[in-house]
Amino acid sequence: MKRQRPIRKLKKRLVLKIKRMLREEILVLGDSHASIFLQKDIRRSFPKSFFHVINVGGATASGLANPRSKTQAYQRFREALADTPAKRVIVMLGEVDTGFIIWYRAKKYNESVERVTEKAIKIYTDFLLEIQSRPASVLCISTPLPTIQDGNDWGEIATERKEISATQIERTELTLRFNRQVQGFCESHGMAFINLDAASLGPAGTVASRLLNSNPNDHHYEPEAYARILIEPLKHQLTSS
Repeated sequence: MKRQRPIRKLKKRLVLKIKRMLREEILVLGDSHASIFLQKDIRRSFPKSFFHVINVGGATASGLANPRSKTQAYQRFREALADTPAKRVIVMLGEVDTGFIIWYRAKKYNESVERVTEKAIKIYTDFLLEIQSRPASVLCISTPLPTIQDGNDWGEIATERKEISATQIERTELTLRFNRQVQGFCESHGMAFINLDAASLGPAGTVASRLLNSNPNDHHYEPEAYARILIEPLKHQLTSS
C-alpha cells in the first residue's frame, strides 16, 4: 500500500503536466461545493481549458486564518498556488461559515452575528488579495444557499449543525448578505464575481427546489441543475477577462 501511494502521486503529476501542455489551466480553490467544476457539462463547455480543482471538504473562510484548522485548507491552497502556472484562480468558500460556523461562534463567544460575519469576510477577502498579488486574475463564486431545512436533523451534515437554532430563512438571509459584501469588495478591488443568488432563490425565500440534491442526505446542489445556472456567467467572465 505504501509503495502504491508514491506511484499514484507520480501518475497524477504526470497527467497534470500533460494537461498543462495541452490546455490552459484554471485553478479552483474551495470547499466541497467547488467539486461542481468537475461536472461533465462544465468541463465540456470549456474545451480549451481545464479546471484544476483543490476542494477541501469542510473548509471555511474564517478558518483560513487558523494554522491549526482541522482541514488545513489554507496550507493546501497555498501549496497549490505555489505550484500552479495558472493565471486565473477561481475561489469558492463560505457555505460552512454562513450555514454553521458564524452562528456557532456568535453563541459560543457571545458576539453578534454581524460582528462574527465581518471577521469571516475580512479573512476571506484578505485571502483573495493574497491571490491577486501573485499576480493572478481572481474570480470569486457566490456561496451556495443553505439547503438543510428546518427540523432536518438526519444525515451527517445536518446532525453536525443541529446545535445551532438559526432557521433556514435566517441562514439564507445571512448568505445573501455575505455574498453582497464579498461581491462589493471584489468589484472595488478589480476582481470578478459571479453572484448566483437570484438564480438560486425560490419563491419561499429559500433555495429553489430544483437545486436540491436528489439524495436527501446530500447538502450540495444537484450537479446538473447547478451547472445550468453557472455555465453562462462563467463563460462571460472567462471570455471577457
